[in-house]
Amino acid sequence: MKNRRQMGRGKKGRCGCRMLNEVRPGEKVCIRCHHACGAIRQRLLDLGFVPSARVDVIRRAPLGDPIQLKVNNYNVTLRKSEAAQIEIEAA
Repeated sequence: MKNRRQMGRGKKGRCGCRMLNEVRPGEKVCIRCHHACGAIRQRLLDLGFVPSARVDVIRRAPLGDPIQLKVNNYNVTLRKSEAAQIEIEAA
């Protein structure tokens, strides 16, 4: 059985917005919110993935995992599963 976070969520976010794992290299986006919890949530916040932060997608690995991003003037690499928990909007 699905928990509350998973109910009604497919690839898109709760409101039909895009998730960070869906962006292509070269795109510039802003973080709207993230749906992570626990230690992953704290790690994302520590890395600068806070609401309204601007993120540039640098590149993706050949199979799509991991994703190299630029946030707050430094490069960060996230797993696809971590990026799937970050809701974004166009910059």
